[in-house]
Amino acid sequence: MSTVLLVRHGLTAMTGPVLAGRTPGVHLDERGLKQAAAVAERIGVLPLAAIVTSPMERCVETAEAIRERQSGEPSWQVDERLIECGYGDWTGRPLKELVKDPLWKVVQAQPSAVRFPNGEALADMAARAVAGVRDRDAEFGEDAVWVACTHGDIIKAIVADALGLHLDQYQRIVPDPCSVSVIRYTPTRPYVIRVNDIGGDLAGFAPPKRRRRRGSADATVGGGVGGGTV
Repeated sequence: MSTVLLVRHGLTAMTGPVLAGRTPGVHLDERGLKQAAAVAERIGVLPLAAIVTSPMERCVETAEAIRERQSGEPSWQVDERLIECGYGDWTGRPLKELVKDPLWKVVQAQPSAVRFPNGEALADMAARAVAGVRDRDAEFGEDAVWVACTHGDIIKAIVADALGLHLDQYQRIVPDPCSVSVIRYTPTRPYVIRVNDIGGDLAGFAPPKRRRRRGSADATVGGGVGGGTV
């Protein structure tokens, strides 16, 4: 059973007031660099099999900070399927303007029906992001722990899929900058272990040093003892 740590990139000057989207040249600001260093230190206790990142600069910089804290040499891959949603004409516009657009209400209430003007449909975004993570996870194999560094809407879509939620429910999920959301994929179902974690100890997600028996893919009746074990 492999485990993916979904990491959102750190803060940029555009994060919050402006919808950066696929605007080129958006780098981590001073706050984002500190966040990336902090999440890299937390993840540094884990021997990562791979680091996969969106090609956007803010994600690459966050992922590079994580790689620098690794004692080993995890595989490094850039995956276009983890790129930010194509917001089309919304890209680079202040959020205070976008909230006045009639499409905004549809984005909030029925995202599965949204296609951004001259941009991507949220359903298409979700499909390629989920396929990207599931394909990579199968590639890395059992007991692998790996990082996917990507964007807020991408993480929301992947977590919603793992929870078995319709895309119209994905707005209920909130990934903060440099937060960690943890999903363990099994032949039976995905297990969502953490969502929007910004401070917890991650050491418990290290793969076993010696494999004694195949882990069960069944849910633990009664809730188990915690720590993400199944």
